Amino acid sequence: MRKVSERKTKYRHEKKIALNGYTLPIHIEPLEEGGYLAQSPVLPGFLVEGETVEQVLEWAPGVARALLEAMREKGIEPPVALKTVKFPVNVEILVTAV
Repeated sequence: MRKVSERKTKYRHEKKIALNGYTLPIHIEPLEEGGYLAQSPVLPGFLVEGETVEQVLEWAPGVARALLEAMREKGIEPPVALKTVKFPVNVEILVTAV
């Protein structure tokens, strides 16, 4: 049993290192023509449009990563308003009313 515990500890430690990132505040609003639009006050160019809030939230991390990667490739530092986080991290989730 001891070896299993050691492996679990090592695996968790490796995951913590691999999952460092940023928190990104976003603002989601309904569109008149239907759907939703997300923008971020701290990441220029961040726009995500989807048919549902859930879809916007699903796509948002990928859009943010692509923008940050493009900034890095151009030698632009990430905005200072982005907060660096290391896992484990506490987050709030949106649960739609039933």
